[in-house]
Amino acid sequence: MVTRLFTLVLAAALGVTPALAAEVNLYSARKENLIKPILDRFTAQTGIAVNLVTGSADALLKRLESEGQNSPADVLLTVDAGRLHRAKASGLLQPIRSTALEQRVPASYRDPDGYWVGLSLRARTILYVQGKVDPREITSYEDLALPKWRKRICIRSSDNIYNQSLVASMIAADGEQAAESWARGLVANLARPPKGGDRDQIKAAAAGQCDLAIVNTYYLAQMIHADGDPAQQAAAAKMGVLWPNQNGRGTHVNVSGAGVTKAAKNRDNAVRLLEFLAGREAQEWYAQTNHEYPVGEGIAVSATLRAWGEFKADALNLAVLGENNAGALRLMDRAGWK
Repeated sequence: MVTRLFTLVLAAALGVTPALAAEVNLYSARKENLIKPILDRFTAQTGIAVNLVTGSADALLKRLESEGQNSPADVLLTVDAGRLHRAKASGLLQPIRSTALEQRVPASYRDPDGYWVGLSLRARTILYVQGKVDPREITSYEDLALPKWRKRICIRSSDNIYNQSLVASMIAADGEQAAESWARGLVANLARPPKGGDRDQIKAAAAGQCDLAIVNTYYLAQMIHADGDPAQQAAAAKMGVLWPNQNGRGTHVNVSGAGVTKAAKNRDNAVRLLEFLAGREAQEWYAQTNHEYPVGEGIAVSATLRAWGEFKADALNLAVLGENNAGALRLMDRAGWK
């Protein structure tokens, strides 16, 4: 009641029509501090209050499944196209059509059937320890399986969705048999059993446990800007960024994205929220604050991202990552990727 009253007062102050004095319920796998500031801007501009519930991606998917048509959620926002595909395949989302989304978000970053749309872009690339690796030594993900990198690579476990999507992209590029052979070579080259998150791979490399680390770029950026944590900043400073497969398909990318839930009671407001998050203001905020790449063109990125240079991104439609997920899991298991 308090939230709705506040919304009505805000709408009146902004001169918003009563029809816009409404709400939209968002389940977000992004932490509050990584999404709420831009949601507040949406409310200020539209008079639509956003009721935010945050949680882990898998927990939110399970919650939607258990709530069914009684779910209050109108929008699910999560990370990785693999999870978005799971939400679609589980019947948790509904298709939408939006000219604004089709104009702002390239087709490769949208579900072909309209069930979800990418909102920010991240690259899962290769970092190297400066002074120990010449970046010209490695030009592709496929090179990670070469014997020269034996005991020199750090990467997360196979149960991590980011790695599953990377392998799914390898299946799309090279076929399942070649992708499995590559995974076996990668496992043989690991400097230690997979453990921890992406930041832990960077810290391990900086500490001399490995020479290469496969991570999402925004983790490195967050460590660079970890004010008050000199250890993280020192570890990040030792790393260089290289962009694999620039002479071929391009570097593997993925998205954070969102879709309208099947149970949505505020469908129109949900679509308006997605359109806002794909708009210039939100895209610039993602790029400057979270150090993620915008999904649209012509939007400025942070100075940190600019310092790493431009790169060619894989143009694969990201829906394929979800479609190939089961095959990726099977071959990772056969390859001994723990």
